[in-house]
Amino acid sequence: MAVITFPHSNRESEPVSNADRVPAYRVCGVRVDAHQVPSAVATVIESRRDKAPLAVHLVNAGTLSLARHDEDLTALLNRADLNLPDGMPLVWLARKRLGLAHMTDRCYGPDLMLALLGEGRAHGLRHYFYGSSPEVVEELAVRMRDRFPGLEVVGVESPPFRALSAEESGDLVARVRQSQADIVWVGLGTPKQDVFVDSYRDKLGAALIAVGAAFDFHAGAKKQAPRWVQRIGMEWAFRLLAEPGRLWKRYLVGNTQFVWGVLRDKPVLVD
Repeated sequence: MAVITFPHSNRESEPVSNADRVPAYRVCGVRVDAHQVPSAVATVIESRRDKAPLAVHLVNAGTLSLARHDEDLTALLNRADLNLPDGMPLVWLARKRLGLAHMTDRCYGPDLMLALLGEGRAHGLRHYFYGSSPEVVEELAVRMRDRFPGLEVVGVESPPFRALSAEESGDLVARVRQSQADIVWVGLGTPKQDVFVDSYRDKLGAALIAVGAAFDFHAGAKKQAPRWVQRIGMEWAFRLLAEPGRLWKRYLVGNTQFVWGVLRDKPVLVD
């Protein structure tokens, strides 16, 4: 069994093992790990077998457009344990520009979540949901327990819409550690959720996975784009039509900046 040691990370932790070494590539200055959902699931499960902390981000055109103008976000992502390709443009770049033939689909956050919730049961994984509104996160827990009998949800929490105080942060760490959660699912929106994952990675004793809108989708609060729309890379248009006032800048400006970033900083394979 090959060992993924994450040489790109300056974290001090035990290496994460997997059946094969997964390549990585750089887009807009950010390392992207060329996982598909099955290999990402296997990597997270292996990390919990070793009790290794893990910072996992789902990156797409929107994330990378923000990182192009934010050195702190770029550095945060590049020291993460896993940056998973959540957008179809990242899949197309990997296949057509870099020859990564195994990249046939994106590592979509909502799909990753369902796969880990389901497969994690056989490994006794314990889950903590952190983010969104109280109504959404409570409904998420109810629906996921119904969908996956035997699922262990050991914490459900909606944080305030502001930075936590030092006392609140300490209380959160204590709650999560007491729950013995293996995976903390973080649904706060980019880049807030990415900052949270980076900040708490070494404090909670768990794998932290930033999954954005997955909470809303799986709780039934928002409608997902049809699968065929996702596969042709047009989920952004579906979501823009659903929430134009909130998302127009993210997609119309962000997508343009992403394309410009790819043209200026051509994607390359990295060690």
